[in-house]
Formats: sequence, structure tokens, C-alpha cells
Amino acid sequence: MAACTVSLLLWTLVTLQQSAGQDYSSQWAAHIEGGLEVAKRISERHGFALLGEIFPDYYHLEHSHVSKRSASPGHEHHKRLTSEQNVKWAEQQKILTRSKRDLLGFTKNSRSSKKFSIKTGFNDPKWPTMWYLNRGGGADMNVQGAWEEGITGKGIVVTILDDGLEKDHPDLMKNYDPQASYDMNGRDDDPMPRYDQMDTNRHGTRCAGEVAAVANNSLCSIGIAFGASIGGVRMLDGDVTDAIEARSLSLNPQHIHVYSASWGPDDDGKTVDGPGELATRAFIEGISKGRDGRGSIFVWASGNGGREHDNCNCDGYTNAIWTLSISSATQSGHVPWYSEACSSTLATTYSSGNNFENQIITTDLHHDCTSNHTGTSASAPLAAGIVALVLEANNKLTWRDMQHIVVATSKPTHLLSTDWVLNGVGRRVSHSFGYGLMDATEMVRLARRWKTVPAQHVCNVTAQVFDKPVPARSSVTIQLLVKECNSVNFLEHVQARITLSANRRGDIKIDLTSPSGTRSTLLAPRAHDNSHAGFHVWPFMTVHMWGERPFGVWQLTVHNEGKLLASMTDWEMVFYGTILPPDPSNLPLNKTQDNFKSGECRVTTSACLECSKGYHLYNGKCSILCPLRTYKERHDLCNDCHYTCYQCIGPNDYQCTKCWGDAELTHTMGQTYCYPKNIKRLLDDRTWHTIATVLLICNVFLLLIFCKYRFWTSQNNTRDNREYRLANQIEGDD
Repeated sequence: MAACTVSLLLWTLVTLQQSAGQDYSSQWAAHIEGGLEVAKRISERHGFALLGEIFPDYYHLEHSHVSKRSASPGHEHHKRLTSEQNVKWAEQQKILTRSKRDLLGFTKNSRSSKKFSIKTGFNDPKWPTMWYLNRGGGADMNVQGAWEEGITGKGIVVTILDDGLEKDHPDLMKNYDPQASYDMNGRDDDPMPRYDQMDTNRHGTRCAGEVAAVANNSLCSIGIAFGASIGGVRMLDGDVTDAIEARSLSLNPQHIHVYSASWGPDDDGKTVDGPGELATRAFIEGISKGRDGRGSIFVWASGNGGREHDNCNCDGYTNAIWTLSISSATQSGHVPWYSEACSSTLATTYSSGNNFENQIITTDLHHDCTSNHTGTSASAPLAAGIVALVLEANNKLTWRDMQHIVVATSKPTHLLSTDWVLNGVGRRVSHSFGYGLMDATEMVRLARRWKTVPAQHVCNVTAQVFDKPVPARSSVTIQLLVKECNSVNFLEHVQARITLSANRRGDIKIDLTSPSGTRSTLLAPRAHDNSHAGFHVWPFMTVHMWGERPFGVWQLTVHNEGKLLASMTDWEMVFYGTILPPDPSNLPLNKTQDNFKSGECRVTTSACLECSKGYHLYNGKCSILCPLRTYKERHDLCNDCHYTCYQCIGPNDYQCTKCWGDAELTHTMGQTYCYPKNIKRLLDDRTWHTIATVLLICNVFLLLIFCKYRFWTSQNNTRDNREYRLANQIEGDD
């Protein structure tokens, strides 16, 4: 995939700027040709142990005589390893900072076994208080409708990438899948967590219960996909490296359907970090080859840095096209205090809120239960459980199909925020909640009749910036005209890859406005970000223009709230999308009921997206012919002529066929332009030649007169001066 290759190169460049100041691990990643046995021999020859395969011919190694953590790299060991002919590349691994996205210190462990009244046939004691699944009235995630239709996640495998999984937990044991599990920290097949007095490794077990806790077994809680298989990868209870992340993300991709991750770079309001080269490749391999080529589904928690004014567009995991980034809503539908607002969030599930609001109920360590799971850590597994239900309904869905279904069915209702807007195709979207609360039943029903979306295309358009200064306490707006876009006619993800320098990175705010008028905040000011590093080709991503068309003027506004000058040096737009819109039958039923107004529009939200046969689509409306000042672009689509043309055959100024009343059509070298009539007369060759000749003669004549006048004046002045000196001399003699 062209998009994947471009993204891999981008992330390779982006992660280079993150390496400064990091500790080195005793581990290496190496590309060794010749197969596993050759890799083992080479590794052992130079004192390395082969820990496992990352990708075919890419291996994870560790050297026994190198410190687990060191400020200095192991140059000698690296040099010996790379001296081998079969070793094409090697890299000593750097230790990364990765944080779980729950709220330790704001939660309490609950080990109560109190029975509650039974509802809807479930005898699980916590079921009556699982408010986010059983409130009804549109105030929950509407999973019961899917269950009633027999959808429980059966046959779908979900793995939790975290700090371990209590595989013998009585509410998980029946659904535990060893093929979806591994211990990257202990280097064995057992993902059991390491126990300590503080239960610091409870996170993965809690997330797993949200997905696949067994239903109706008189124990604890119910997982959203209680018929699914659940596994765990223990990879956060130790030093995390790029190789460990890559191996975790690419574990058994033909068996595992969904990877759920509730962690990422520090949510401290000052970090800019993302996946390294190997983890990026793991994402790309997953979406292109996982699930027999349909693509692995990566569900990611959007981040808990709200109190620190963090922005999840500075997190390269949530800010990637490959992940389904999930935010949180409180029980009352408000934005939680920990939530990060950003334009890459796709949708929302419920989680914890303030102290008086209920939290998430799930399995806990020591074969126990908790009613206090929190943060976006709790939101991502709920989304992963819903995704498992959808895949049971239709396991032929691609990774992009799943994102389209999320966009089409998520509900803004009951979510309270001041930043809801209508985008260019009439969908409500928010920086806090994405497209809204996930609706499991609606997603399942849509998945059953879903037709795979057209192939993804990618279009890169570079703006001519040339070191644009952004003065202190002010802003600048740069425009980029997009006329053609390499088969991207209907947008999915949009990236603005930006390079800028600033004395204080946290003072920068960036807004992007689409040709349809949808304004998206790519970066909000971050009070704690004092870095001087700026951004280097950082891919700020937005999903707010989903379904819009890329053609027209894009506006990037950079605000500098600091006291010193900032400078914008590079801006490139990357558009991901399709040549045709998704099949009209892919819209939810409650939207397709209005699709046939006057027999013209087949697909609509608040504006028409596709017209019936024989009609042409322009500006959200259908007509039999393309309107004046437009032309038929392709199929049944109309597009605007150049502003100088009244009628045209294309978008350029040299493709006019008829002009406005004050202009005339001019033919030049096979091209046709419209020139205003008063200018047209000046552009006639003979007239212009005559006028130019007369003006030249007049100028020459005036120049000669001027020169003669200056010469005459100079002669007179010289004569007068001579006479004056002579007169003075005579007076002196007297």
C-alpha cells in the first residue's frame, strides 16, 4: 500500500527526534537473512541470545554482558554483530516511557461479593449496576439488542496488550485463549501478572474482563463480548522497547482479530512521541496482512492528560490512521476531567467521571471484582468488545470498514459538550467525543449488510511555505489550493504534516479548515510544554472531514501565544480516501429512509452524498444537468469552473468555453481564456505593437529634450562661473 509505505517512512523520520536522552537497553533488533538457524548461530557467536522473531528475518536479541539499562550504547557488540554478512541491519533498543491509562490514586479496590437483584436473566452479581450496559433509553451503548440477536462475540479473538492477564480468574478462565497470549517481559507463554502489595499489575486483567468476562455464571460481571476468546500480552511490566512493542502488536495476526491497548507516551502535557520504526511496521503489517489480508483491528485509549492540558494529537499511537482511537464520557454524558480533546478521536465509550459518578465494573486480581475501573483505559476495552460483536456479525469486514461503521453509527445524543459542529457532509463531530457514543446493536445490524468500501488511495500535496514567520501574540493563515488528488474524491483520514520552530512549543495552536468550511483544531496550547524542539514533519491527524471532498482551498492557521517569534518551515497535506463514496446500502437504516427525496438523492445525511441514476451531484444537491459555471468531472459529479469562466470543460482558467458578459473568449495555442474586454483590446498584437512604438518614440524624444536641457544649463553655469572668477581677479589687481 502506498499509504503504508509513506507512513512508515514518516514515522521513521519522526521517531529519530525522540531518541535524545533515552537509556539504552541490553536488547537489539536485527535483520538477519538465512532463516532462524542462521540467526541463532550468528547471535550465539557474538554473545547474543535470540529472544524471538519480530517479522520474517527480523529478530529480537539480548546480550548477556550489557547492562539492562545504560546511558551509553554498546558500540563494540553492535560492531561485531553487524560485521556478519547476513546481518543487513541492527539497532540497539532504547528504553521507552509508556504509561497505563487508568487513574491510580483515584480508585479503590472493591472485593465485595454482595448479590444484587437479577435483571434480564443474568445472574452475575454485578450486572444490575453495570449502568453503561443496561440503562436503556439511548443512555447506554446498546449492547443488549445485539445479545438478543444472538451476537456475543463467538469465534472472535481479542488480546489485551498490557501488564499481564490473570488467566485462571474464574470469570475469564472459560474464555482464555493461550494462542492470543505471551509474556514479553518473562519471555514465556504464560501471561500471568507479577503480584505485589500494591497490585500495580492489575490493569490488564481489568481490561480483559470488560471484553470477555463470562456471562450468567453467578460470578462478578459480564463482558461486552462474553462469547469471545480473550488473551493477554504481558509487555508493560518491565522496560519497553520498540522491538517489544512490535512483537506485541504482531503476535499471531492470523489468529487474533482485535488488539486492545490502554497505554501510550506520558500524558504529561509536554511529551511528543509515537511508535518507532519496528512498531510502525507492525501496524502496517497488521492492517495489510492480518486476518487473512482484511487487517488487524487496533483499538487505542486516547489518553488521560486532560488535567495537564495534553493533546492526543501529540501521541503517535492515537494520532495514526491504523488505530481506532477511543475517548471517554462520564455517567452523566459530560467530558471527564482527565479526557484529552483532539481531532484524531473517532468515537467514545463510557468510563469514570467525578467522585459521585459510577465507574466501570470488571474483573480484578486475586480472582476478584472491582467497581472502580477508570480512565480511557476502561473505554478502549469496551470498544474492543463492541468490535468483537461486530466481527461476529460479519468477519469479512476490513479494518477500514470497521472505522466507517463506527463513523456512520456513533451517536452524539446524550453527550454534552460545547464543541459539537456539523461537518461538510452533515455529520456531528466533536474534539472531545469524536463522532459520538458507540452503538453496538446499530453497528452489528449495519455490519450484516455491509459492502466493503472502495480501495484506499493516498494523495500528498505540498504547500509552498518558505519559512513563514509567526510573530508573537499573533497568528498567520496559509492557504493551499487542491485541484486534483490522485483518485481521492471522498476523504477518510486527513493529515497535516508540519515542521515549525518555536521558542516554547506549548505556545502553538494550529487550526485546519477544509474547503467545506469544517474547522478542526490540530493542536491546542499545552501549558507544560516548554520544549524548544518544535515539530519536525509531525503528522497532525483529523477525522472531522470524513466523507468530504478534498478539492478547493485548505487553510492552516498557526497561532503563536508566546512572547517570541515562531517560524513555519514546511506544510504537507496527506489525504486518505476513496475514488467513490461507500455503497449507499452501507448507511444505517434510520438514515436511508430519507434517501429518495423526489427520486433524486440516494444517500443523504443533511446534504446529499450520492444521486440516483441520471442525476448529477453538486454541492450536496442533485440535478439532471450540471449547473452553470460547473462541469461534469466524472460519473455523476459536477465541479466548479475557474472563476473567470462562465462555462467550461475543466477546472483550469484555460478550459473556458463561454465567458461572462464583460469578457471575451481568447484562443491561444489550443487553450481558451476569458479576458475582460478593456484588457482584451490591449492584448491585440497590432494594437499593442502600435501603442508600444508610439510610447517608445515619445519617451526617446522626451529623453533627448531633457539631455539637451541639462547640457545647455551646464554650459551656462560654466560660463557664468568663469566670468565671475575673472571679475574677482580684476578687482584684486586694482
